[in-house]
Amino acid sequence: MKQLMANSTPLPEGTVIMAEQQTAGKGQQQNGWHSEAGKNLTFSLLLLPGFLMLANSFDLLTAISLGVIKPLQKILGKDTCIKWPNDIYYGQKKLGGILIENVLAGKNIKHSIIGIGININQENFPGHLPNPVSVKQILQKECSLKEVLLQICAGIEFYYLKLKAGKSEEIKQEYLDNLYGFRKTLQFKANNEVFEGEIFAVNHFGFLGVKKQKETVFYDLKQIKFIFS
Repeated sequence: MKQLMANSTPLPEGTVIMAEQQTAGKGQQQNGWHSEAGKNLTFSLLLLPGFLMLANSFDLLTAISLGVIKPLQKILGKDTCIKWPNDIYYGQKKLGGILIENVLAGKNIKHSIIGIGININQENFPGHLPNPVSVKQILQKECSLKEVLLQICAGIEFYYLKLKAGKSEEIKQEYLDNLYGFRKTLQFKANNEVFEGEIFAVNHFGFLGVKKQKETVFYDLKQIKFIFS
């Protein structure tokens, strides 16, 4: 999509480009993304959130995350959740992920390219991926990529318009309500220490708030890891 934006007339907001195969996918911290040709949803979406300052960019991620998981919950049930900050999980298995790239105009966001990947009909994954799962593996049947795409796009539109209407706090609370491990005791690793803690918040900048023993600490993405049993 970035090439199209550089080489053509301006694309309208809401433009979706779907890839048959993801050959150079990446996630947060440059983590790789593997997608078998024709089996999964891998697409990019263009938004023009000029109403958002860069300092509020996490609000966009919360809205997009809900727009993705709510349709998936209708298909798969409530075990579908957001794993902080931008992964889509089913239980303790990774179903997909979201990556947002923002371009600025002054202090505001000029445009955002939303990259989304969801495992739909793939059944075999490379061994180096620790915990992948697909919709087909969960339901034991194939799903229409087009139908899931349409549902997710409708979900994103709903929450994006809600954000545009100034309801960021309402969206933030719903994000927390659908966050993996929120208000539960989990295992984490930070500073080479494995410990038990409870997620109690995500702050305005997207840092994860964890209660550990008698202290509360906020971590960014590079500082903490989830430990799955």
